[in-house]
Amino acid sequence: MLLAAGSGRRFGGDKLLAQLADGTPIALATTAMLVATLPHVVAVVRPDAAILAAALRERGADVVLCPHAHEGMGTSLAWGVAAASDWTGWVVALADMPFVQPATVKMLAAALAGGAALAAPRYQGRRGHPVCFGPSYRKALLGLSGDRGGRDLLRAAGDLLHVVDCDDPGVLVDIDTPLELERFSGRSGTPMPH
Repeated sequence: MLLAAGSGRRFGGDKLLAQLADGTPIALATTAMLVATLPHVVAVVRPDAAILAAALRERGADVVLCPHAHEGMGTSLAWGVAAASDWTGWVVALADMPFVQPATVKMLAAALAGGAALAAPRYQGRRGHPVCFGPSYRKALLGLSGDRGGRDLLRAAGDLLHVVDCDDPGVLVDIDTPLELERFSGRSGTPMPH
């Protein structure tokens, strides 16, 4: 699942269509990686983001419009899980994190398929994204609202959280500002976390 319903306030506009150094819009780079790695991708988008929605569909994602996306990430995540409630687990990726490597997503999906209730990547001791939720979290995910995404569920997970160590700095790199886009977009080599 791809969360692509943010407003990009800190960026000063719709950052998800801003281009990386190779000319690919941020959200489309993330989507292309997910579509190539996972069997199904649902993208959650704001209703007023028609251009983004069309581009994500063109890249192979099933798009669902979240009418209450303005309420925050928790609301968008619950909407996406409702649209894919028959899935046996959810890899929840953020559209503004285009540098996550396919191998990392494959390792996380494998952890989920292997029975992990929750899985998250860790790079050099820091936990990152995407985060995976198993079917036992369906009810809790559907109950999310407002701007609190799955963070509280992860904090409360304790030993249920399966941490996957990886050699992927992209799990820590999200693009929130034009300066971060310039810094991390590949213009100066390998993206590094903040």
